[in-house]
Amino acid sequence: MAEQIKILDTTLRDGEQSPGVSLTAQDKVDIAKQLERLGVDIIEAGFPLTSQGDLEAVAAVARAVRGPVIAALAHANPKAVDAARDALKDAERSRIHVFLSTSDIHLMHQLRKNKEDVLELAVTNVARAKQYCEDVEFSPMDATRSDREYVYAMLQECIDAGATTVNIPDTVGYTVPEEFEEFIRSIFENVSNIDKATVSVHCHNDLGLAVANSLAAIRAGARTIEVCVNGIGERAGNASLEEVAMAIRMRSDLLGFETNIVPSEIYRTSRLVSNLTGMSVQPNKAIVGGNAFRHESGIHQDGVLKMRQTYEIMNPTHLGWPAMEGGIVLGKTSGRHGFKARLEALGYDLGDEELSRAFLAFKELADKKQVIDDRDLEALVADKMRTVEETYHLESVQVSCGDKASPTATVRLVGPDGAVLADAALGTGPVDAIYKAINRIVHVENALTEFSVNSVTEGIDAQGEVTIRIESDGRSYVGRGADTDIIVASARAYMNALNRLLSVQRNAESEVPASS
Repeated sequence: MAEQIKILDTTLRDGEQSPGVSLTAQDKVDIAKQLERLGVDIIEAGFPLTSQGDLEAVAAVARAVRGPVIAALAHANPKAVDAARDALKDAERSRIHVFLSTSDIHLMHQLRKNKEDVLELAVTNVARAKQYCEDVEFSPMDATRSDREYVYAMLQECIDAGATTVNIPDTVGYTVPEEFEEFIRSIFENVSNIDKATVSVHCHNDLGLAVANSLAAIRAGARTIEVCVNGIGERAGNASLEEVAMAIRMRSDLLGFETNIVPSEIYRTSRLVSNLTGMSVQPNKAIVGGNAFRHESGIHQDGVLKMRQTYEIMNPTHLGWPAMEGGIVLGKTSGRHGFKARLEALGYDLGDEELSRAFLAFKELADKKQVIDDRDLEALVADKMRTVEETYHLESVQVSCGDKASPTATVRLVGPDGAVLADAALGTGPVDAIYKAINRIVHVENALTEFSVNSVTEGIDAQGEVTIRIESDGRSYVGRGADTDIIVASARAYMNALNRLLSVQRNAESEVPASS
């Protein structure tokens, strides 16, 4: 039987540190539940000390998820360790992850402390975490640019202080596979108590080597790999969960390992994270990119038609990709049972209220499209599932525009007290006019920083999916909307982002300051 590699997913912590990403507590719970279905062993849910909101989000994940270990990050600081403890108090299985820099450049220019003081900080706070939690992880940040003897000494003492996992992070994506493999081997040779801890690795993708470095590390003895869905994260991102998991699975003959990841949940997990973070997956992304299983070359097409394995080493349907042909075809005459059955086949298990809302949206879509395929359904369900608590609901939007006319938009919103509010505005284009009209009603200061449109399917009647990003008070909010009418999708996306902004503002106003 192949040896087990544990997967620690840090999408909710390092992934959220991607520029422009801001997840609500409910977003984190939704992603965490999907990560549980995916088979992730450890979920790093956040960094509780950063804000009361993040502490509460980690606590919400700890209450909602029962399978995987729930981890919280803390730098080597008593308040941070205590915040992690507070956030994890309701977890079935918890882990406190303590980190502290070890490289000379970090010690000199960031911490401004000497090596002896930093070592004492690490040991003291690992010991503090051990008082609260049996499962403690320690990371010497920027390990791959650190003095190795210093890393060995710090790992030795932190294990003695109670660390059960020691994580070797390539924090700035500097190392290469051969070098990293040798480094991991050297840890086993130079840290005498390493047998008392699991070695983990956390690789960044600045040189595009995060997955390769992670695989090299397990050859050297690492038994946990830290990853993010879609490879998101700081700067160029982290090792991609789906790439690591499928590389281990597809090359078990060479590597000799396995994971608990359920391949059929990969595509759905990727889509959910993309939807909630607003970070689109690049078309040529391995495993989950739009072109990952498309063939343009005539030679490739001929081979795949004769035998799929000629040019595909994985079956997309085994990864949860929706079938492009066959199965139940849905249209305007389809009923609720057929609709529900198709969603269940795609892996969506909606509650009665969610199903009713999605079925109503499906019927509206069916009046505009003759045939609705699985990609349409995914966009439709994602659109309904990402709805935040609505302060304002978009009731209708109408636009008048043309090359000789001034774009004019009229919108009708239902306000928080149920009153219908209407206004109109001129703009430089139809979308600008819509957003100005909405702003005249909502009165929330914000700046539009990103606007993108993608076609969900092919054809003139395809749904368009609009992703926008707005910024207010230095924080970004993502909104998405889908419709066969791009103008309507744009309005929905803006309302989605505005409602997120208003929800965060409302929660901030009601927050009670944490006691010291």
